[in-house]
Amino acid sequence: MWIGWIEFDLLLGDVHSLKAKRSVVRPLVAELRRRFELSVAESGHLDLHRRAAVGASAVAADPGHVRDVLDAVERAVAARPEVDLLSARRGLHSSDD
Repeated sequence: MWIGWIEFDLLLGDVHSLKAKRSVVRPLVAELRRRFELSVAESGHLDLHRRAAVGASAVAADPGHVRDVLDAVERAVAARPEVDLLSARRGLHSSDD
């Protein structure tokens, strides 16, 4: 079994409150969950209104499939016009690790 994770550091566009931040981050998290069938959550910068950290994880029998899914997720986040992708960190682990 292979477990892959990715965490995005995002700069949000025209956001001036935590309420406005939620209106950007919640749809992003929901889309990633629905489109890629992943576990996704806002994972950091919870008290900052123009920054967000969003993490996602995937499990599969093949490490290549996990990499492909994480690559597609990264492309989807980078393509969102309301966020700037500052960085993406990822990891890949086997259940034998």
